[in-house]
Amino acid sequence: MRLTVRGRLTLVYGGLFLAFGMVMLGVTYVLVSQQVPGKAVVRGATGITLDSGVAGPQPAPEVFFQQVVRDTREDALSALLTQGGIALLVVGAVAIALGWLVAGRMLQPLHQITETARRIAEAPAADRGLHERIALTGPDDEIKQLADTFDLMLTRLDRSFDGQRRFIANASHELRTPLTLNRTLLEVALQQESASAEVRQLGTTLLAINDRHGRLIDGLLMLARSERELTERSYVDLADIASHVSTDDIKAELGEAATVGDPVLLERLVQNLVENGVRHNLPDGGWVRVVTYARNGLATLEVSNTGPIVPRYEVETLFEPFRRLGNDRLAGPGVGLGLSIVRAVARAHGGEVHAVPRDEGGLVVTVALPAAQPWP
Repeated sequence: MRLTVRGRLTLVYGGLFLAFGMVMLGVTYVLVSQQVPGKAVVRGATGITLDSGVAGPQPAPEVFFQQVVRDTREDALSALLTQGGIALLVVGAVAIALGWLVAGRMLQPLHQITETARRIAEAPAADRGLHERIALTGPDDEIKQLADTFDLMLTRLDRSFDGQRRFIANASHELRTPLTLNRTLLEVALQQESASAEVRQLGTTLLAINDRHGRLIDGLLMLARSERELTERSYVDLADIASHVSTDDIKAELGEAATVGDPVLLERLVQNLVENGVRHNLPDGGWVRVVTYARNGLATLEVSNTGPIVPRYEVETLFEPFRRLGNDRLAGPGVGLGLSIVRAVARAHGGEVHAVPRDEGGLVVTVALPAAQPWP
C-alpha cells in the first residue's frame, strides 16, 4: 500500500525531528560527560572514618570517594540518556501529530484543485463542467499560481468548445437555406412536361444527394444540441419510445424502463439505435431485437442484431462522427452520425453506451440511463 503525500510528508517531518533529536541528545551526552569529572582529588582525609559496622577490611577513604564519584557520574549520564530518550519519544510523537495536521493544512488547496478536476473529468460530456473554476484564495505562492493556471486553461477550453458548438449550429442553419432552394428548383424542374428522361434521372439523383445532405445537417444540429446542458426534463419510458419506433419484424421485449430527460433527444437515441440495427442487419435470415428493462437503478435499452463480424478493436471507432466499419468515411445510405448522437445524448442524461460484438456477427449495443425515481 502506497502512502499518500500527506503521509510521506508526515514521515519526513517526524523522521527529521527524531534524527536531529538523537543528534542533539548525543552531543549533550558528550558535553556533559566531559564536564562531569571521572575522579575527585581528595586532600586531608585525616579524621574521616568509615562505617565501623561493615565487617571485613575497610577501603581507604580516597578509594571510597573515587568510587562514589564514578558511580555518581555513571548515574547522571545514564539518567541523561534514559530521561532524554523518553522526552525525545514523547516530543517526537507530538511533532508527528502536528506534522500530520500541518501537512493536511498545506495540502488543502491541492485537494480543492483535485476535486474540481475530478468533477470536470467525470462530467457526462467532454465539455460539460468547463464553466467551473477553482478560484483559490490566499497568498500568491506556487500552489495559487498552479490553481490560477488551471483556471486559465479551463477558460480557454470552455471558449474553444463553445465556439465549436456555435460554429456547428450556425453552419448547419446557414446550409439549410441553399439546400431548401436546391430542392425546390429540382422539384419544379422535374414537374415540367418538357423534361427528358435524362434530365429526370439527373434530377432524381440530385434530390437523393440533397436529401442526404439535409440528413447530415439535421444530424449535426442534433449532435450540437445533445452536447449542451439539458433545458427540458420530463418523465420518459424507453419502452414506449421503443414500441413506437419498432416495426413488426423487430423482436421486442419491452419492460418498463423509465428515466428523466429530454423526450426529443431520447426519442432520437432510441430511433438511431433501432435504425442502425436494421441498416446493418443481414439481408437474409437476420434479426433485430430490442429489449428494455429497469435494474439496479438504471433504465436500460439493448439493441442487438445479426450482421458482419465486428473486430473488438474497431468497436470504439463506430461511435466517432463520420466513421463506419472498415472505412474512415461513410459511403452508405446513412450520414455517419447515428451512434455519435446516441453516445452524446446518453452522456447528456448522465448515462453511458457500450457496444459488444457478437461472435456470430453483429453488435449488442446497451444504453444505461439513471432510472426515474418512483412516484410517491
